[in-house]
Amino acid sequence: MNFLNRLFLVVVVVLSLFFNVSVSLAEDCVQKRTTPQAPDSNYKKINPLGSSPETIAAGEKLYQKDAKPLACVQCHGMKGRGDGAMAKGMNPKPRDFSCLAMMEDIPDGQLFWIIRNGSKGTGMMGFAALDDNQTWQVVSYLRKFAK
Repeated sequence: MNFLNRLFLVVVVVLSLFFNVSVSLAEDCVQKRTTPQAPDSNYKKINPLGSSPETIAAGEKLYQKDAKPLACVQCHGMKGRGDGAMAKGMNPKPRDFSCLAMMEDIPDGQLFWIIRNGSKGTGMMGFAALDDNQTWQVVSYLRKFAK
């Protein structure tokens, strides 16, 4: 076997390992939940605020500090991976918003509804004190973690 053939074989093996590992990691990050689907009137809503830098910054401020009764970062962590200080011992673990495979499957309206109403059977409480704009700002910020 000449040098080019061996090099080609090594490249193919390395690439196949890389792609198998990355596919596996993507599948592993999807967390199973039994959270009910939002009502049809909410489920497919698209975030009316979009993802402007201002909207994301406002969402970040709520996520990191200002959401009441508890800032999102406490459970979901600084990078949205579900590893915040209060996540220890939670079962199920808080959502990992950095999981692209999962976040692509959750519509904006479902995220909005869960933020407002919580998710029974998890540690996710409802944040009914947030107004609509604030809730959409948080949705915009959450989307940034999976990019």
